[in-house]
Amino acid sequence: MIEIRHLCKSFGDKEVLKDISTVFENGKTNLIIGRSGSGKTVLIRNLVGLLTPTSGEILYDGRDFGSMTKKEKIMLRREMGMLFQSAALFDSMTVLQNVMFPLDMFSDKTARDRVRRARTCLDRVNLVDAENKYPGEISGGMQKRVAIARAIALNPKYLFCDEPNSGLDPKTSLVIDDLLHGITQEFNITTIINTHDMNSVMGIGENIIFIHEGRKEWQGHSSEIMESPNENLTDFIFASDLLKNMRKAVLEKRNIGNTAI
Repeated sequence: MIEIRHLCKSFGDKEVLKDISTVFENGKTNLIIGRSGSGKTVLIRNLVGLLTPTSGEILYDGRDFGSMTKKEKIMLRREMGMLFQSAALFDSMTVLQNVMFPLDMFSDKTARDRVRRARTCLDRVNLVDAENKYPGEISGGMQKRVAIARAIALNPKYLFCDEPNSGLDPKTSLVIDDLLHGITQEFNITTIINTHDMNSVMGIGENIIFIHEGRKEWQGHSSEIMESPNENLTDFIFASDLLKNMRKAVLEKRNIGNTAI
């Protein structure tokens, strides 16, 4: 579990994050949504330590990140997995070598055990047969799956994903969503996903945080989002007339049902 308390971040006179407090739960897919420039990426960067909050606290299972020593922060980062917007694979390494990279850097296991662990992770994303290929020889969706395998190689407690479906077709995006959701539940990881993909929001959004102009304006489950009274959230989700009409139909149907009762 990751808890943030009254988190603020400013760059000079510009306040980007404004008094955000929330909890990201373990074993659930926690999604951060909002318009471009709302503060989502800045929030993620504060969580992983790439930026330092102006004020507020970030607690990893009760451990205050801000008060940790340099050594303690390094140890905590070994508990984190990262999935970037681009797969960020090493072109000169095979698929297997890419997955082994964090193991070679941080694990004290034998070479044989590191290979075994990397292959286990590739098997989890259904890519064992691709271990000797190079990133340029596989599709974008397969590259994302390799990146997921690499992100979980060290058995992370916390998994951060920045727009994991960026550049993927809808069908492949569903595959990535299913993998992230399944891995999160299977290993009881605290997974935080920064996304614009409404299919992801509705499909795997177990704990959704909506950020608007640096403030947390709404939090809830995907099953609750359609009926939210928050106008900024409604405008963000139902940007097209088609989606607005779908929402209107759902609410009208529900009102008719309530009247009948």
